[in-house]
Amino acid sequence: MTVSLRLVLDLAGCGLPVLPLRDKFPLANCPPCQGNACGGRPVMKAAGPCACPLPCHAWAAATTDPAVLTGPAWARAWREATAIAYHPGGAGATVLDLDSPEAVAWARESLPATLTVPSTRGEHWIYLGVMRSANSVRPDVDIKSHAAYARWLGPGTGTITPLPDSVRALARKEETTPAPPAGRVASSSPTAWARSVNSGCRHTDRYVRTGLQRGLAKIADHHKSGAASQAYGVARFLAAQHTHCPGPCGLDALARDLIGAAVAVGVPHDYAARAVANGLAAA
Repeated sequence: MTVSLRLVLDLAGCGLPVLPLRDKFPLANCPPCQGNACGGRPVMKAAGPCACPLPCHAWAAATTDPAVLTGPAWARAWREATAIAYHPGGAGATVLDLDSPEAVAWARESLPATLTVPSTRGEHWIYLGVMRSANSVRPDVDIKSHAAYARWLGPGTGTITPLPDSVRALARKEETTPAPPAGRVASSSPTAWARSVNSGCRHTDRYVRTGLQRGLAKIADHHKSGAASQAYGVARFLAAQHTHCPGPCGLDALARDLIGAAVAVGVPHDYAARAVANGLAAA
């Protein structure tokens, strides 16, 4: 799929901060920004000095600036992109990501109607207002608003309505990630995943390792809070890529790396293991 820069600029002109996606993931951070070594961008929760011109740090790089979007630093990213994402919080909105027919049926029975966009497995319900993002607030239901991104899937139907208290109430309180012990950082060592543990996997080693490394970077970036939720989301995404493999695919080896990345930024081991296990099971 080729991303249309005309559409990118149209969305930005409507006030949606946009960024490129590849295989549902933002493009990987450049080497100086990997593992948040750059200190993070000023808009992140742990505000940092990063001024990287590339689309690093996912939602934090999303922009409406046409000079950035069409500039040389982002040109390669758009050539490699397969989809467009946007930062709902930056547009003053909240996306309720309903990822199954059952979740859609629940929303229709329980929540005020609003702007609705069909997705691959369900619907996006978009409300006017910003709140904290949270994963798995109900089965197959995620909230994407502040510090998150959502795929652009089209203009949708219906009229956007104010964010109701019933949606705000869905976001359960996340545990704050404790500060890691002095000198302890997320591991960047190569994964133990190998062909010997995934003899039934249909993917190449490079494909699996690239996805894993991107996931580990996302977890490491959440060194203040939300690392467990990121571990859940990454585990769910990685497992979903293997649903059509004859197996085995060595997901246990991937899970160990995800748990280790979360533990390295201060998430208790049992909590991290539970988040990863739930993510794998959700796929």
